[in-house]
Amino acid sequence: MDSGEIHKIGSIRRDSAIWRRGEEVFSRSSREEDDEEALKWAALEKLPTYDRVRRAILALPEGERREIDVAELGFQEKKALLERLVRVAEEDNERFLLKLKDRIDRVGIELPTIEVRFEHLSIEAETYVGNRGLPTILNSTINTLEAVANSLHILPSRKRPMPILHDVSGIIKPRRMTLLLGPPGSGKTTLLLALAGKLDSDLKFSGRVTYNGHDMNEFVPQRSAAYISQHDLHIGEMTVRETLAFSARCQGVGTLHEMLTELARREKAANIKPDPDIDVFMKAAAMGGKEASVVTDYILKILGLEICADTLVGNDMLRGISGGQRKRVTTGEMLVGPARALFMDEISTGLDSSTTFQIVNSLRQSIHILGGTAVISLLQPAPETYDLFDDIILLSDGQI
Repeated sequence: MDSGEIHKIGSIRRDSAIWRRGEEVFSRSSREEDDEEALKWAALEKLPTYDRVRRAILALPEGERREIDVAELGFQEKKALLERLVRVAEEDNERFLLKLKDRIDRVGIELPTIEVRFEHLSIEAETYVGNRGLPTILNSTINTLEAVANSLHILPSRKRPMPILHDVSGIIKPRRMTLLLGPPGSGKTTLLLALAGKLDSDLKFSGRVTYNGHDMNEFVPQRSAAYISQHDLHIGEMTVRETLAFSARCQGVGTLHEMLTELARREKAANIKPDPDIDVFMKAAAMGGKEASVVTDYILKILGLEICADTLVGNDMLRGISGGQRKRVTTGEMLVGPARALFMDEISTGLDSSTTFQIVNSLRQSIHILGGTAVISLLQPAPETYDLFDDIILLSDGQI
């Protein structure tokens, strides 16, 4: 063997030794990081349950992990968290929801579901017919005087009954998307209001609406269901983010905190370590009373409102967001809440078909995975949006 070959073999051995040392350094560094993270989780597990649901291990941009109080989660930290969980709403939302569901299923917790039944539902309104029904100053004055006379039993009422819904019955199943179709004036809005428990007290109502077999007078339906109006009523001086955050604070977090407490207790008993990012998100979502919840930022991303999050909503006197964006804000105001049953009235008005598809698809993923209940009224949905629904209700002249 000549000196050239000996030198070549020695060089190869030195290079391989360098690579082995490099691999050992990286392996040792990785092990140290894992050991440090394990120590942080162990310290977190020793905390009382009340404190444990407030603290989590957050991944930092530098690759480090730090124990934090989720109530003090900053704007940039929430933004980075959502970028890791739902980078692109169309592609990552379903994967994110499946991670949430998987964590809950692993400890045997079942999310509550709502089955809505309506039986022999009939609704009618009393109204003036003919010229008396026209909105003129004279008619308004006469109607006011006549109402006073009617209350004093001096004159009989000249209003005539007008049926809106006539003997309709049906079942809205959880984990299914129900599409409500019908021409204008067919009674779609009235049906949705009746199912959500928000009917006007002036309407005559007969029949029965139940949630899981319980009548409306046995509980407060507004805590379990949300009605999303086709009319956009907002405070124009507030930004989109402020509007959704205010709505989230008004609605609260429902039973999420109690569920998370039980989840943490069972995970500790079973020695289960959750995904750190999912853990931070769920604990931050369960913190009520925050000016800007992580759920608010999540809904902004899902509805495609991030681009105008800090823009004023606006009104007729104040320039703000577009009509389509305002419609999405109306939808987002209810989605940030804890309602398990959603009754949505023509949420696609002013939206293009692709945006409508994205929103309905995100709702479908949430309903199917997390066990929600949804009835959505749409006006002439596109074929691809129509195919997202499981059930259809056709309403015409107050009848199904």
